[in-house]
Amino acid sequence: MAISPSPTSVVSLCRDCLAEFERAQRTCTICGSDRMVSHPELGELTTAHIDCDAFYAAIEKRDNPELIDRPVLIGGGKRGVVSTACYVARKYGPRSAMPMYKALQMCPQAVVIRPNMAKYVEASRQVRAIFDSVTPIVEPLSLDEAFLDVSGTTTLFKRSAAATLAFVAREVERQVRISVSIGLSYNKFLAKIASDLDKPRGFAVIGQRDAISQLHDMPITKIPGVGPSLADRLKVDGFFSIGDLQAKSEEDLTQRYGDTGAQLARRARGHDTRRINTERESKSVSAETTFENDISDVAELRRLLWLQTERVSERLKKNGLAGQSIALKLKTARFKLVSRHRRLQAPTQLAETIFRAAEALLITEVKGVSYRLIGVGVEGLCDAELADHPDLFSDAPKHAAGVEKAMDAVRARFGRKAIGKGRAARTK
Repeated sequence: MAISPSPTSVVSLCRDCLAEFERAQRTCTICGSDRMVSHPELGELTTAHIDCDAFYAAIEKRDNPELIDRPVLIGGGKRGVVSTACYVARKYGPRSAMPMYKALQMCPQAVVIRPNMAKYVEASRQVRAIFDSVTPIVEPLSLDEAFLDVSGTTTLFKRSAAATLAFVAREVERQVRISVSIGLSYNKFLAKIASDLDKPRGFAVIGQRDAISQLHDMPITKIPGVGPSLADRLKVDGFFSIGDLQAKSEEDLTQRYGDTGAQLARRARGHDTRRINTERESKSVSAETTFENDISDVAELRRLLWLQTERVSERLKKNGLAGQSIALKLKTARFKLVSRHRRLQAPTQLAETIFRAAEALLITEVKGVSYRLIGVGVEGLCDAELADHPDLFSDAPKHAAGVEKAMDAVRARFGRKAIGKGRAARTK
């Protein structure tokens, strides 16, 4: 029978009726549902990551029932990239960030829909309101995902934190008519990994006693900050799975890879001391300037772009943030707004890295046109500790980061005008 136990005694939870049990159960004896979640530590864990399932595509299917069973790709046409692939489409191979032409080669029958950001933002607002109704400690990562600290909900609602999360999922389905997947653990890193284990409409748990075994067979790319470049270099040294990293001591990995190795060792063992950051409301950090006179000269536009890039980098560093998507903003003399984006392989907060990506976008765009405004932004924000890991086989990135760190130190002591790069100087 269902019980009202102390949170720590909860072992099983019915995700439909929220009944809680002190022993593992496959079906709910109250409502008969088989949507059970069971774990020995279920009543003890309070850090969650909630991710909306195929968010953009789910909204489109919600609003057009004829799309329910069809493969849907959200993106910018044949020359663009896939923003979201629904779960039907994913069976054929398409994934987010894939070039649209490649996705359509894999799934030619897919329905392609251009993003409707206003609609998605409104749905995100509704989801966030449900999160806020159960806890004030919410850290949004993007429109469709967030971390929640639900430690204070047990006393408030007289149920386990896990039951409150199941209630949240149920309310999102009822009010917004989309589904979410939940990861529950004892820190942010593991909660985010857990939310990806049982998609869609999932609820997965990683506890302190099974974290190492749960992580053991996962690929090293599951660790935040391990992008394709770093993964390739780790594989050269024989590290393919997180278990391979677990087999080495932190001292060994630090000796091999410096600070990156120390972080890899900690994550491989499920360690993460980051707190859920309720201050992070912004989705981007940006800076822009409007010119007194229209400018078409590429060299001058590059100089002004660099100045804005430094401002953005300073703000990221000050707030302990980094980002993986670079945005260039231009406004022509005729007030036409131009926006261009580029996604990096890994997050950054370095001015040099941001500038090189934005500069490439600028050079492609500028063709004798006069502009009255230029701006640069960094989107897809994350914690700074996930950014700018050194290239294991090249000193160039490490050198660039060292130079920038030294410049930051000089400016902190003597003011930002005390030192700068040559590209900040006027060419005429």
